[in-house]
Amino acid sequence: MKVPYIMTPGPTEVRENVRLARSMRCTNPDLDIQFYDFYKETCENIAKLLKTKNQVRILSGEGMLGLEAACASLTEKGDRVLVIDNGIFGEGFADLVKLYDGEVVFFKGDRKREINVEDLRRFLDKDSNFKYATVVHCDTPSGVLNDISKICPMLKEKGILTLVDSVSAMAGENLEVDNWHIDIVVGASQKCISAPPGLSLLSISQDAFLAMKNRKNPIKSFYCNLLVWEKYYEDKWFPYTPPISDIAALKTAVDNVLVDEDVLERHNKIGRSVRKAIEKAGLNLYIKKGYSNTVSVIEIPEGIDEKQLRKYMIDNFNVLIAGSFGYLEGKVIRIGHMGENAREDIVSYTLYSLQKALEHFEFKCKCDMAYCFLKEINVL
Repeated sequence: MKVPYIMTPGPTEVRENVRLARSMRCTNPDLDIQFYDFYKETCENIAKLLKTKNQVRILSGEGMLGLEAACASLTEKGDRVLVIDNGIFGEGFADLVKLYDGEVVFFKGDRKREINVEDLRRFLDKDSNFKYATVVHCDTPSGVLNDISKICPMLKEKGILTLVDSVSAMAGENLEVDNWHIDIVVGASQKCISAPPGLSLLSISQDAFLAMKNRKNPIKSFYCNLLVWEKYYEDKWFPYTPPISDIAALKTAVDNVLVDEDVLERHNKIGRSVRKAIEKAGLNLYIKKGYSNTVSVIEIPEGIDEKQLRKYMIDNFNVLIAGSFGYLEGKVIRIGHMGENAREDIVSYTLYSLQKALEHFEFKCKCDMAYCFLKEINVL
C-alpha cells in the first residue's frame, strides 16, 4: 500500500515518536494500577492544552462518539436545546439532540461567515430558555471559524450550558475553556493533535456533571454515558477496557503540542499564507469572513470536476486533499493545514501539485502558488 501525503482536514500525518509510542508493549489497563495513573496524567496534559481545571476524559471512539456522549448525557425528553447553525456540522448537532428526545431550536447564521454575535445576543434577549446550546468551533466542511470566546460567555450569562465541537480546531486555534465558560468541549485525536484516529477528548465542567446528576430519568446509554466515567480514578475502575496503545500514542502527541510554543502562531501564519496564495492565483475561497487556520476551502473553477482534480493530484503527485459533502459536495476542495500538516514544506508542495492539476484541466493560475505561499510566510 502506497501511503499518500494526507493533506486532508483530518486525519493528519502522525509523527514518528507518536507511532513508536503506539507500538509499546501492552499491559492490562483494567488491572494494572499504573495505567490509571498514566490515563490520569494524559487527561491532565490535555487539560493544560485546553487551559482548564475541569475534568478531562478520553473515550474509545473518534470525535463523533464524544459529541453523541455529550448530547446523550445532557438531554432528556422535552429539553429545549439551542443549536447554533452556520454549517453542516452545526446543523448536525440537531440529529443528536433529537435522538435523545430533545426539542431543537435553531439559531441560523450565514453559512459563509462566522456567527454574528450581536444577532445571537438579540435572539437570546427574546428567548433564552434552553438547557444547553451547541456550537461548532471550526465547521470543517466549509472552513468557517466561530468566535466561541464571545459566544460561550454570553450563553452562560443567560444560564445556558455550553457544548462546543472543537474537533477540527483544538490545538490549532486558541481555546481557553475556563476563561470562555465552556461546559463541555469535544476534540479528537486525529486532527490538530496528530495522533491516529479513534479517540474523543472531552473536558466536562462541574455544572455539566451536576446537570447529568439532576436528570429526572437515567441517561439512555451506557457507552455514551459520561457519568460512568466520573470517579474512574478514585474507584480504579474503567467502565470498559480502554485502548491502551491509542492512549499511549495520544499522550505523546499531546506532549508534542505542549512543548511547541509556536503552535498557534504557526497555524496562523500558514493559514493566512495559504489563503493569500489561493486568492492571488485567481481562485475563490468559500468563506467570506471567519477563516479557520486549520483548513482552507476553495471553490472549484467552472468546468472542472472535483473528483477528477483530486485523482490527478493523487496519481501524479501522491497528494491527497478532500472534497466536501452535503450542500458543498462537488463544489469545493479542502486542504488541511493542521497539526503535523501545518508545515511549510508539505503545504508548499500541496499548492504546487494543486496548481499543476488545475493547469492540466486548463485553469490558468495568476501566480506560482507555492512561491506566493512561501513569500507570504517569509521563507523566501
